Amino acid sequence: MAVFNDEEQQRIRSAIESAEKNTSGQIRVCIEKTCSEGVLDRAAKYFHQLDMHKTRLRNGVLIYVATVDRKFAIIGDAGINKVVPDNFWDDTKEQMLNQFKYGNLVEGIVTGLTIAGDKLKQYFPHQNDGSNEISDDVAFMDGE
Repeated sequence: MAVFNDEEQQRIRSAIESAEKNTSGQIRVCIEKTCSEGVLDRAAKYFHQLDMHKTRLRNGVLIYVATVDRKFAIIGDAGINKVVPDNFWDDTKEQMLNQFKYGNLVEGIVTGLTIAGDKLKQYFPHQNDGSNEISDDVAFMDGE
């Protein structure tokens, strides 16, 4: 499913790499055209399918976007949810939505990644031994 061209995919990947330089948090972007269930349920399904829950500090974050249905969610693993306030992702989602409203899908995702990296470094600062536990590639799903 080619929602993004190679240059756009590289831009997203670079934003993930940049965000992860300041945090031990592991961030991934998951894209599909349609969301056949509640957006949070769908994001949680892919969170597990992509092994986001297998990070050492349980600090994985998934940004899920259903492009045709115009739905998106940001979910974090147990390690994150244990230490951040309930509204932790609200500003990130709002800033992304501001871009999405104008059809700027890639810019919205990059904005979300940048803010997520900045926010996560407060709770999960970068560690010298921090390896990249999760692929930085965009995960394209076809709605199983």
